[in-house]
Amino acid sequence: MKWPDLAVLAGVVVVFVGLHLLRRRRTNFSVLTLIALAVGIPIGLLARDHVAYIEPIGRIYINVLLAVVAPLIAVAIISSIASLGSIDRLRTIGLRSIGWLLLSNAVAVVLALGVGLASATGSGVDETIGGQQLSVLQNSVQDFTQVVVDFFPSNVVGDFGANHIIPVILISVTVAIAYLTLAERDAASVRPFRDGIEALKLVVFKAVGFVIGLTPYAIVALTATVVANSTNLGDKFWSLIGLLGLAWATCFVHTFAFNSVLLRVFADVSPTRFFRKIFPAQATAFSTQSSVGTLPVTTDVLTRRVGVHPEIAHFTAPLGTTIGMPGCAGIWPMLIAVWGINAYGIDYSVKDYVVLAILGTLVSIGTAGVPGTATVAAATVFAAAGLPLDFIAVTLPISTIADMARTATNVTAAAVSATIVARQTGLLDDEVFDADEATHQPTHLSTSA
Repeated sequence: MKWPDLAVLAGVVVVFVGLHLLRRRRTNFSVLTLIALAVGIPIGLLARDHVAYIEPIGRIYINVLLAVVAPLIAVAIISSIASLGSIDRLRTIGLRSIGWLLLSNAVAVVLALGVGLASATGSGVDETIGGQQLSVLQNSVQDFTQVVVDFFPSNVVGDFGANHIIPVILISVTVAIAYLTLAERDAASVRPFRDGIEALKLVVFKAVGFVIGLTPYAIVALTATVVANSTNLGDKFWSLIGLLGLAWATCFVHTFAFNSVLLRVFADVSPTRFFRKIFPAQATAFSTQSSVGTLPVTTDVLTRRVGVHPEIAHFTAPLGTTIGMPGCAGIWPMLIAVWGINAYGIDYSVKDYVVLAILGTLVSIGTAGVPGTATVAAATVFAAAGLPLDFIAVTLPISTIADMARTATNVTAAAVSATIVARQTGLLDDEVFDADEATHQPTHLSTSA
């Protein structure tokens, strides 16, 4: 029995009890994670070489998180496409919405890679692969041709079990299109499938919520382990703070600068007025860290203040909680990838970065708009690209702080995409958009994730 290690474990358990009591008092999720981060640092400083009993806690959390990735993506994609009701609507509203949402994420991927490479984030940290001792690590980058071949499923059960994300996406899209084709001929015969998918989506999202709810506890263990095992804590700490600042700055540029161009060029609306009108949705997203939880506010401001037709608002905005997600699926995975490549001294070529960018864009299909989804998105991108999950484990303590800006970016992208689609399909009411905000009555909506 290692008594010092056991004492550290006992201290962590006491912290867990305190976090649980705060949760029962409905303490804000962000506050809980900040507390977990603040407590984990001194525990690690005091524990040093005595974290043998708490290090597995972080590993278990990462493994459980990975276990929900494939079912989460599958039900999100099938549900979103099936909700269109017909192939014709998939070709018009659906394809336009998906196109703009994916474009938003593609730009986020390129922007984040540019910012990360230009700033050389992570340089000088000198980490070592395997420091997190995660059993799910993959330490080599796959060949581009093999990545392309692996896009296509060879065994449905095997691809789901092995978290082969791109094949899971292709399987899900194929199933959803098959459903739409059959629904057009005989909707009654396939209605049980649609109802079953919606029910399964509720169950899977609830299960993911349970996993994400464990994040503050995992942060205590992960932070303490990282601090205890670090031989260069000062450089790593300030490097992570710098990464957090880069994430916020990149989200700000994407949210306001890039989207301003889209709104002016493709929707022919004033960006300043648009951002003023959707501010309630941005503020809700910032505080709840949940695109799904913000959805009632997003659709409300789109229809009542921006003038987007309800048919567009109630399709594109929800679709934006599962496709695109530039903050969580684009900016964050790319930034921590560059940080990790520099921090761990991995030899990464231009071709490897191109593959990483392509995967970052594709894997954004099926991202769920719940707190913590950026960790899931990063894990799926890294699993597909063959990058080690050490990157995610080390950066997890700052992830929730970054999630505030990331979620606001996600919600803004969905609102902008809905506005552009509405303009292109003639379903944007300029009279509503031009109306003075003072004429709108405030709304009070539930925004829980």
